[in-house]
Amino acid sequence: MALPWALTVLSLLPLLDAQNPACANLTVAPMTNATLERISGKWFYIASANRNPEYNQSSQTIQAAFFYLTPNHTEDQILLREYTTMGDKCIYNSSDLRVQRENRTISKYEWGREHFAHLLFFKDPRTFFLAAYLDDEKNRGLSFYTDKPVATQEQLEEFHEALACLDMHKSEAVYTDWRKDRCEPQDSQDEKGKKTENEES
Repeated sequence: MALPWALTVLSLLPLLDAQNPACANLTVAPMTNATLERISGKWFYIASANRNPEYNQSSQTIQAAFFYLTPNHTEDQILLREYTTMGDKCIYNSSDLRVQRENRTISKYEWGREHFAHLLFFKDPRTFFLAAYLDDEKNRGLSFYTDKPVATQEQLEEFHEALACLDMHKSEAVYTDWRKDRCEPQDSQDEKGKKTENEES
């Protein structure tokens, strides 16, 4: 199922490039060790635009979110530790993402099924995107992440450019609000606990 998506997006982006030269910078990342290292660390979820009703409804409930990615190259997995603020409460979750190198996709098992996404890079190395259903105009989605809790104006403009490259409008986007975050205190406590464990071991 994921392979046709990969083939479609690889053929889709050159077509968009012909329409808009800026889209030449929007690329599907190969799933190499270097790519996985690039997205390793702490990231903040800034916004997403989803035409898939399930994804759109989910994004509407997220007030703020950040997460840690820790790649495991030998097992083609990424440890995901995510902190999500919903209903003014912090929700912590830990899970594994699967890396499909040959299909250039990352997947997560959630809601009873596997969800696939393409990792996209644009201009700013301090950002990345996850795109879903690129071959399906009615369900297409794009999520935007940065290495800081608040995106710069230039980064937001890059997000809007990426949406345009995928034939989506910026009015479709839903944004988080870092001022509503309730998870930073828990994250700080967790990091202190991990540091103490490492010092004792």
